[in-house]
Amino acid sequence: MKFVIVLVALFALAAARPNQDAETLRYDSDVQPESYQYNVQTSDGKSVSEEGHLEDVGTEEEAIVVRGSFSYVGDDGQTYTINYIADKNGYQPQGAHIPVA
Repeated sequence: MKFVIVLVALFALAAARPNQDAETLRYDSDVQPESYQYNVQTSDGKSVSEEGHLEDVGTEEEAIVVRGSFSYVGDDGQTYTINYIADKNGYQPQGAHIPVA
């Protein structure tokens, strides 16, 4: 489970990481003991938003639930957006350009 959370966080950071010419237009974060949220937007059209919180605190089933999205402008000029949930059921991405099984 921790691997999924780290993977999601790294992927979101990579998606939001600005290139040499981009500027950070917005950066907000709020980190609490049992939850967090952050939003980043850059001048090159990338953005990421994520929030997470602990569920079942203090039990054997304690887990973090993460919800978020990231967007970027592709080489074709189209904006692509991924919405995702990462929880006890794994990483679950959704996007108009992602094939559905």
